[in-house]
Amino acid sequence: MRIPLDYYRILGLPIQATADQLKQARGDRIQQLPRREYSDLAIDARKQLIDEAYAVLSDPDQRGAYDMGFLAKTYDIPSNPSLSGVGGEKDTDSHRASIEIDDRQLVGALLILQELGEYEQVVAMTRPWVGTSTIGLKDGRFGDPDLVVPDMVLTVALAYLELGREQWQSRQYENAAISLESGQDLLLRESLFASLRGEMQADLYKLRPYRIIELLQLPEVKTDERRRGLQLLREMLHERGGIDGHGDDRSGLNVEDFLRFIQPLRSSLTTTEPQTLFEMEAHRPSAVSTYLAVYALLAQGFARAQPALIRKAKLMLMQLGRRQDVHLEKAVCCLLLGQTEEASRALDLSQEQEAIAFIRENSVDSPDLLPGLCLYAEHWLAEEVFPHFRDLQNQSVSLKEYFANKQVQSYLEALPAEARATSNEWVVVQPRRSSRSDHELTYAQSGSTPAVSTSANPAQSAPYSSSPDGLSNGHSPTGSVGMPTGSQSSHSGANSPSAQVPKTTPPGRFNQSTNESTYLQKPARGSSSKSHQPSPVASSSAAGLNGTPTANLPPLGQGSPQPNSPRRTRGKGTHESNYKVKRLILVALVGLFGIWLLWMILSAIFGWIGNALEGMGGPRLTADGPEIRLDNSPIAIPEPEPDNPLAADLDPTVAQQVVNQWLTAKSAALGPEHQTQGLREILVEPSLARWMGLSESLRQENSHRRFQHEVRVQSVDVNENNPNQGTVDAQVREVTQFYQGNQMERSEDSTLQVRYQLVRDQGPWRIRDWDIIR
Repeated sequence: MRIPLDYYRILGLPIQATADQLKQARGDRIQQLPRREYSDLAIDARKQLIDEAYAVLSDPDQRGAYDMGFLAKTYDIPSNPSLSGVGGEKDTDSHRASIEIDDRQLVGALLILQELGEYEQVVAMTRPWVGTSTIGLKDGRFGDPDLVVPDMVLTVALAYLELGREQWQSRQYENAAISLESGQDLLLRESLFASLRGEMQADLYKLRPYRIIELLQLPEVKTDERRRGLQLLREMLHERGGIDGHGDDRSGLNVEDFLRFIQPLRSSLTTTEPQTLFEMEAHRPSAVSTYLAVYALLAQGFARAQPALIRKAKLMLMQLGRRQDVHLEKAVCCLLLGQTEEASRALDLSQEQEAIAFIRENSVDSPDLLPGLCLYAEHWLAEEVFPHFRDLQNQSVSLKEYFANKQVQSYLEALPAEARATSNEWVVVQPRRSSRSDHELTYAQSGSTPAVSTSANPAQSAPYSSSPDGLSNGHSPTGSVGMPTGSQSSHSGANSPSAQVPKTTPPGRFNQSTNESTYLQKPARGSSSKSHQPSPVASSSAAGLNGTPTANLPPLGQGSPQPNSPRRTRGKGTHESNYKVKRLILVALVGLFGIWLLWMILSAIFGWIGNALEGMGGPRLTADGPEIRLDNSPIAIPEPEPDNPLAADLDPTVAQQVVNQWLTAKSAALGPEHQTQGLREILVEPSLARWMGLSESLRQENSHRRFQHEVRVQSVDVNENNPNQGTVDAQVREVTQFYQGNQMERSEDSTLQVRYQLVRDQGPWRIRDWDIIR
């Protein structure tokens, strides 16, 4: 057979090479042995080709004859130039230099091509023999099949590996992944060279962030590719334990690197994609994901005129508000929901001094701060929120159009007036002073980019939906366009050159300390780097809301809290109250003593009666009493119930039942009834708390999901050191339908390779956690 090689390339020399150079090249090529996994058959075939090339080129007569044919073949121009195009490629191939080899030298020739970097050529040439199976290599034509098959597979796999790395360097990330996966699949199919397969997998893990960026930057019409990018991102988040998690996804990115990766990625997503992604991540819980989900909900709710999403964003902010100054964002949410009084209270608690100064400056002629808040909200949405979503980057922001929307007006009019007591959760957060030891990483990309940081204690960042609603309906939208009271005057300033909204820094920072877990701490907005001292408030959260306004802010007019009532002085009423309490305590003590004394007397009486009856003679046992036999129970003993089948030793059948029970429990917990009993019967910590929280969150949001599952258990592995622990690898196909109320919003169909971690503690097998392998 002929192969696309020539003697000069085999030796790695130009056509002008001297005799000494030929000799030196032959020695070097023979000494440069390939990987140790190759058999002697492949090494001998390679050496035969090197020796043949040297023998021809070292003989002057043979070299002269070879050079004439080589030059004529290499530099000959096709006689018919019109054969370019489709036929041109084939014609060009026919004019490439080639040599005739024996079939048994094929493995050696492929090895030389692979060493010369002709990776695509190797893959193309071997496709007939290793493309779908290696059965064509087992007829003995190319040598001993037991040696030829591994050598051929190794050569092709190495070609795929190097080809993938070349494509990686050329920034063809998805093509690189396809090449690596092709080589991995070949090795897996033939069950050969596990170490090389692991090398490819390591490259795929490191390549995954680049693939995600490339896939998500594709046009929105490429839905399948973008969906694959989101799936890869979900896998990374799961392996890391969330955006701010410390798990190992084998990408080589630490927490700070991963946050840098997430930051520019957001601008490649549409509003619905991060909403779905970060809302799920917020349930871990994760303060970072919660904040990113708030941005997505606000952007989508405002752009699509869906106040329900803004209300959900407000609920999520309420959890962050316990440890983080997000009162300004809450004020914007309240404004968009027409809750002007609550918006004023939120501004009163905010420590964002520069933003508050801007709002106050643009509300000079108003009894409250709503005109300035309207202006601030409009600019904030246009400059800091919309630019980070690809479907909103060119969309204008207008509060007037938002409140004029009939859908918005109908929702705000139907929004119930809810208890104000839950607003007490919104307290002033002490701002944290920055220090070099925290390794603060602040992003200022494209002017200003929303960023967030992680929470110190994941247990403190409970899912947002567990908090009470806390909404209070302020002034109802009024006027023909439905603007909140006092806000109409803001729009005249929105287009004025003097209306300069302070350039805000990111509303949060990614802080990473070497000695503690990361936590959420939002710096003050604006260019000032000084830490702002909290405004003086009353000692309790309730006093901070209902007491005097903060010292740094003027009263907010009708929406500001009112001072507490004057403190009452002690008088006669206080002494009378104390006397009544003491008298009640005395009566209670006397009553307890009386009960104890009565019990003692009754015990003595019944004891005396019992002794008297015993002295008079009681019933005696006779010889004719009932017959009691030891071989037959006098009462029916129920048969023992059969053992739980899930308590048996772990095998594929038991594993299938465990996984099916988990998926059934998941469908019930996240379904319309939100039944969580099944979760308690199949899950243990840490998975149990996570999925119980998710079920409760969906119930609070009036959301649910419907599932269809197909499961195929692939392998079962029991821990040799502990027979009560095991892993199950299964292929799970899951079709999910997402519902908001009774309306289905979207559906997803995914097939995953999942590795479940099972444990057993004197009972049935249960699932502790799982990893998505692919």
